[in-house]
Amino acid sequence: MSLKERITDDMKAAMRAGAKERLGVIRMITSAIKQREVDERIILDDTQVLSVLEKMIKQRRESLVQFQAGNRPDLADKETAEIALIQSYMPSQLADAEIDSLIAAAIAASGAASIKDMGKVMSIIKAKAQGRADMAAVGAKIKAKLGG
Repeated sequence: MSLKERITDDMKAAMRAGAKERLGVIRMITSAIKQREVDERIILDDTQVLSVLEKMIKQRRESLVQFQAGNRPDLADKETAEIALIQSYMPSQLADAEIDSLIAAAIAASGAASIKDMGKVMSIIKAKAQGRADMAAVGAKIKAKLGG
């Protein structure tokens, strides 16, 4: 079963169960997927759906920080719940040790010597860790290893 089919099945189940909040978030996910399909005139595969989900999680994390800074716990709780639901469709996250070994292997493979080579390293890691790691945190680790 593809990821899109799983999301659609979960939407139907949420409708039957009357779970309004869950249904709203799943509809938001479906809408974002369909919007990208229409914009690019393609049918998204699982990796492309994962990139849509990653973008949605990133947006919600940014909103969460703003709501916490603005002393809006009600909206912060809503964003946290949305993040949790969206993450349920993501593959299991890599552990720190796995990320570190990926970074070391990518640096060795690309021959990166300085911060100028960060793009090469990042592209290698992105192919292997897409949807399984927070790429902003991975970027910070790469920067630290390359002396930036």
